[in-house]
Amino acid sequence: MRFLRRTIWYFASRLLLICLLLGLGISVFYYAMNLTNIQVVLKDGMAARAKVIMGISEDREALRKFFQNTALSGDPDLRAEELGNSPYEDYNVRGLDHRLEMDFFWTWPWDSSVRVNVTESVPRIDGRVKGLKADEVIARDGPGAVYPPAWPEGRYRVQLTKEAGQWKIRSMTAIR
Repeated sequence: MRFLRRTIWYFASRLLLICLLLGLGISVFYYAMNLTNIQVVLKDGMAARAKVIMGISEDREALRKFFQNTALSGDPDLRAEELGNSPYEDYNVRGLDHRLEMDFFWTWPWDSSVRVNVTESVPRIDGRVKGLKADEVIARDGPGAVYPPAWPEGRYRVQLTKEAGQWKIRSMTAIR
């Protein structure tokens, strides 16, 4: 009887250890998968947004891969670009150096929403004033207006949700 009890406890303890390690491995895998997907959505989505605002890309439909409709309709910079009030309207912007830094965040495998604080900056914009508008813009804003205005560095609290297995940006709130 004693041998049977020891044998059962031996296998039960090993089975418990294996289950714990397997559960930990699965949790780490799903955390890494969610972290990577969220980083890609944020970096690519915010860069695509900046390109639309600066006039590099005309494809506003591409933003729907990264943003929900409520986020797109509530974005004042995208609305200003759509109405022709963008500060980059008079410039031919050919390229930009877009950077995004994210704070630490945690998401469980079963979570369907997450909040992330991000800092967006564009340290370099490659472009010049449009040829036909050059005299008007230089007369209005001075000789430094030959080059596009600097992108305002912003810190945002971004809410993401998972819909149909894909993370999308639901809202962006400016922190500073």
